[in-house]
Amino acid sequence: MNTATHTEPAVSSAEPDGPRRPWAVLAVALTAQVLVILDISVVNTALPSIGRSLKLGGGDLQWLVTAYLMMSGGGLLLGGRIADLLSRRRVFLAGLTLFTTASVLSGFAGNITELIAARAAQGLSAALLTPAALSLIMTTYTGAQRRKGLAMWGAVGSMGVAVGILVGGALTTWAGWQTIFWVNGPIGAVALIAGLRTLPRTPTSGAALKQFNVPAAVTVLAGLMTLMYALGGTATDGWLSLRTGLGLAVAAVLFAGFLAIERRHATPLIPPHTWKVRTLVTGTTVMLGITGILVGAVFLTSIYFQGVLGYSALRAGLAFVPFALAITAGGQLARHLVAHLAPRTLAGAGLTVTAGAAILLANATAHASYASDLLPGLLGLGLGIGMVFVAVSVTAMTGIPAPHAGLASGFLMTGHEVGAALGVAVLSAVATTAGNLTDAAGIVSGFSAGFLVAAGLAGVIAAVAVLRMSGSPVAAGAGGMHGHGH
Repeated sequence: MNTATHTEPAVSSAEPDGPRRPWAVLAVALTAQVLVILDISVVNTALPSIGRSLKLGGGDLQWLVTAYLMMSGGGLLLGGRIADLLSRRRVFLAGLTLFTTASVLSGFAGNITELIAARAAQGLSAALLTPAALSLIMTTYTGAQRRKGLAMWGAVGSMGVAVGILVGGALTTWAGWQTIFWVNGPIGAVALIAGLRTLPRTPTSGAALKQFNVPAAVTVLAGLMTLMYALGGTATDGWLSLRTGLGLAVAAVLFAGFLAIERRHATPLIPPHTWKVRTLVTGTTVMLGITGILVGAVFLTSIYFQGVLGYSALRAGLAFVPFALAITAGGQLARHLVAHLAPRTLAGAGLTVTAGAAILLANATAHASYASDLLPGLLGLGLGIGMVFVAVSVTAMTGIPAPHAGLASGFLMTGHEVGAALGVAVLSAVATTAGNLTDAAGIVSGFSAGFLVAAGLAGVIAAVAVLRMSGSPVAAGAGGMHGHGH
């Protein structure tokens, strides 16, 4: 399961209502986002089944998650920029078509290469689809309608955690892992037909593409791909290998090249002022870290449930439900506290709870009981992460002017996606270095090592949050905030 927090752009509660618009555009946009969220989370409970079917080693499994996140995270800023320059309708429909097609092809994959390629294509199409969907909501609705639409956008993500894991477990158990991808076919087709009928047409100019910073886009994508390749290889080659060192060095050069190209280009991919908004940059940094912990932790726990406790995919999905509910509860608690506590205090408390819960989980043995040994840690982990999601979204989005709200949201979503990819790569690498993830004893060793590292990361991120995030409580209605997992 990949749990992502897509944060709503800030919307002033005093914004006047414009003409009332039909909800059809919102319904189409939310349907597309449901596909994106579910297709990430359903994969995790199916991983062991996919591994057995395609005869994969433990180090190969994380690539099924990382390939998607790598392309999605690398492409979100590009997708948002393309949607701004071209027709949002056209970009949305193109992304939806590609996503649906790649989903169906994923189900027909006969080997690991084909499946990873199809997952990467899903990630790229999601990078077009998600920012276009959100910008359609932002530009179609005003006032109370927009606030309601953004609240529903967030709610879809919260429900997507539990629903995605359950759907993945049920389909894998009853109909085979291929159906978790094929189910997107008819849903995507219906959404596509509805989109063709309901999405507003806007005039476009071919000259707009000249403003697109192609060299920067290619460079940042290449940098992210190289980084993920290097991190993924640590599972088999180790952290000190030539492959890992060379990969990290090349990624660093590409990122430096990206920054150099951006500085010289008349229309940079990320406007320079974005990097100077401390609240946004700090919030994105904390978002990257907490999402990495969340996604990496769920990746390890899914393997533990099925490889050590012997759970079926369906039972593993059910075992994650309390965790998903705890994330929602943590978010609701934080939304009530944010008007009384500084965001940095809230984030620091949430990260402290997260670290303590990770240490609890690290003590699990091969004979652990779900109720007494795992559930307390999962509940604490969910509660802490839910609190951090809200604190981050408030810090990042407060004070962002309305014309830049979409850019700020895209920036934050990119931090989330990159963090998710890094979380899976790093914690998977730590676990496979400590033990073999294809047998019970190795899974226990890897699970313990992975969660100890997760606890340490939570401590480091807590220090960043306390030192750099806002020190003043946020007035109610200052910004849209609804952390959600996917």
